[in-house]
Amino acid sequence: MIVRIWEAHVAPEHADEFCATLTAEALPQIVRTEGCLGGELLNAVGEEDHRILMITRWRDEAALLAHAGPMWRIRPVWAEGQLNFLEHPPKVAHYLPLSEQ
Repeated sequence: MIVRIWEAHVAPEHADEFCATLTAEALPQIVRTEGCLGGELLNAVGEEDHRILMITRWRDEAALLAHAGPMWRIRPVWAEGQLNFLEHPPKVAHYLPLSEQ
């Protein structure tokens, strides 16, 4: 399993709308992708911190390749128009779990 963490810094005036869109559209679409084992959205704690994390779990590299393309290790995936909500383009990182729950 590979854990993919997508991080975005949302413009404060767009935070509520952006989070609603991710919750209603983006995450449900991603978790229906073949090889995606689930995911969740996290909102940073604190009024001045406008980071959103999307944490998804993937079966293997082949599943991530199918989802994000050949540059999946460094290329964040975002929908058309999402950049209008962000202070700068999102980042992505990948991790292997040290223990399974």
